[in-house]
Amino acid sequence: MSHPLLLTREPVVNRNRAITANRLIAHAASVADVVAGLKKFDEEWPQHHPVFLCLGKLVPTPDLLDWDVPDNLMVEIPAPTLAHPKTQELLPQLKAAGVNMCLSWYAPGVAVPPEIDWRFVLMDQRKLADPGNSPGLSLAWGLKDTPSFGTAIDNGYDGAAGWFFLQGGASAKALSPSHAQIVRLLNLVRGNAEIKDIEAVLKQDVALSYKLLRYINSAGFGLRCEIQSFRHAVTILGYKNLNKWLSLLLVTASRDPAAPALMQASIARGRMMERVGAPFFDKADHDNLFITGAFSLLPSLLGTSLPELLAEMSLPESITEALVNNEGEYAPFLNLARACERFDATNLDKLTTDLTIDSHAVNAALLAGVQFADSLQS
Repeated sequence: MSHPLLLTREPVVNRNRAITANRLIAHAASVADVVAGLKKFDEEWPQHHPVFLCLGKLVPTPDLLDWDVPDNLMVEIPAPTLAHPKTQELLPQLKAAGVNMCLSWYAPGVAVPPEIDWRFVLMDQRKLADPGNSPGLSLAWGLKDTPSFGTAIDNGYDGAAGWFFLQGGASAKALSPSHAQIVRLLNLVRGNAEIKDIEAVLKQDVALSYKLLRYINSAGFGLRCEIQSFRHAVTILGYKNLNKWLSLLLVTASRDPAAPALMQASIARGRMMERVGAPFFDKADHDNLFITGAFSLLPSLLGTSLPELLAEMSLPESITEALVNNEGEYAPFLNLARACERFDATNLDKLTTDLTIDSHAVNAALLAGVQFADSLQS
């Protein structure tokens, strides 16, 4: 009997905390169930970065090759399974098929097949303070916060996997002038201000105007013509759509070189909420779902208090209720998106059941969110 696949995810970052890969954790009863589920996502599959596939507690078996594996997939082989007959059968088959592999849960002293090119090696940093003589680029896992990432890098790790950067960031401070400018634009657009007044604000920051137009013209928006100016954007898109893209601009406005992972997480959350919640809401609410997800990480991105920031913005009450009080009609979908960022899928399974959402729809929304967020990177 087949069991539904559920996916959760983690980002993989390099020494500068820039996205290196996306890590998918597959939760299913068998490798065959994982493959059956993943075969359905050609359209949503993220192509911009390598994708690590973690099989959770499953032993990797040749069933993996019943799938036309995407070119950017990297199969994780847990070090404790290297002695398993099924894994030993699989490794040469993956190599012959040209499928990249990475080693997970490695510890010094483990016998590693020398003929395999382990491009990345994932280690539990809670057990190994330094990577030692890693057989590949070493990635720390299990970091609790941003300071612990710095310690891991100082100890010789090449990067990390996980959500450590959501904890231990900068303390709350006032909005920077560039962020305040975007909030001002958002309020003008939401208030249906005259185009000339909005253009006057945009002209004060040419870089901001360029970035906004670049996002509007990105593949993710799906326009059939290129937008040449803000006035043209209003004519083609209307104020409602521009509100969403200015919200996206606020999320991506940080000039901190370590912000890309946070930006990706914010945008992916927003896109996932927009897609998975679409059948439950009128089309007019879809952008609000996106904004709720994207703004949920603003405190980490901007280093400012969320209630103080939202107090400066004229957002719908449904967004504010979800972000500040975890209440209202959008809150269950925000919790669902957050649950997709946990290694353990127990809560995700419960939320999916409570919302009566098909697991395939949740997985598709998760992948589409990552795909969209990656498509906006420079």
